[in-house]
Amino acid sequence: MTARKVKWGDRRDGKKVSAPGLQTVMTALMPKRTEAEVYLNTTIDATNLMKYLEEKNAGKTEGKMTIFHCVITALARMVRERPLMNRFIQGYRIYERNEISLSFVAKRRFGDEAEEALIYLVPEDTDTVNEISRKIIGDVKEARKSEHATGGVDELLDKFAALPRLVLAGSVKVIRWLDFWGLNPEFITAGDPNYSTILVSNLGSIKCPSVYHHLNNYGTNSIMVTIGTLHKDEVLMEDGHREIREVIDLGATLDERIADGFYFARSLKLITYIFEHPEILEKPLNEPSGYDYQ
Repeated sequence: MTARKVKWGDRRDGKKVSAPGLQTVMTALMPKRTEAEVYLNTTIDATNLMKYLEEKNAGKTEGKMTIFHCVITALARMVRERPLMNRFIQGYRIYERNEISLSFVAKRRFGDEAEEALIYLVPEDTDTVNEISRKIIGDVKEARKSEHATGGVDELLDKFAALPRLVLAGSVKVIRWLDFWGLNPEFITAGDPNYSTILVSNLGSIKCPSVYHHLNNYGTNSIMVTIGTLHKDEVLMEDGHREIREVIDLGATLDERIADGFYFARSLKLITYIFEHPEILEKPLNEPSGYDYQ
């Protein structure tokens, strides 16, 4: 995204914006993100998407594109077309992020005792699902080279966790104060999912259904999305007949202070439209999807 000129009231990671009176007052009436959570849940027909993936992965033995890669791309496109979804509240003010970012947790290996790695992705405006898929595969592969954190936010968290309890508690209070005023140093916030546009949990990868996941008061993350398992279900088609289709459940928790329900509903419809027309994923993010919001 293009760089913005920093003005008074802006943060390093976002531009201060004005909003209608009710929305602005809500930042003071409900200062905590967890006080302003709203929940959305939908079941999306993924039949066309699965056919698309079958064609994309034909003849491949590794580096295959997955549903998760497509969901990440669809979410990035949705935020690109629906800019209010890229806002956050901090310090009783409303900000628009300088970039679109998506984050998720990857297990270093599948086991009860295995550590988790935090992955933070900033797609380019010219990226398509092909580039985003390659980036995700590369980031996850790099994270799984070691059983333990080897740098970035993971290693920083390990250092904080090793502090004596009293020192840790004091450090957290200072960090929260800096967070309120937008003064946290970049080495603390860089790569932290709590500062991403959307935090995604791919529960389908561990055979779990989508759930409602809480937001955090720390950081700036305003949207949490969970992806459930792919399964078959009866779907009512446009012509009125019922058909068994492949579907996937999506759950979302949002900060209602960044936009209204009408805006959220339209954003969700765009995700559904992309699943029904997966060829849109081949377009660069800065190219309109063609969805008719009317």
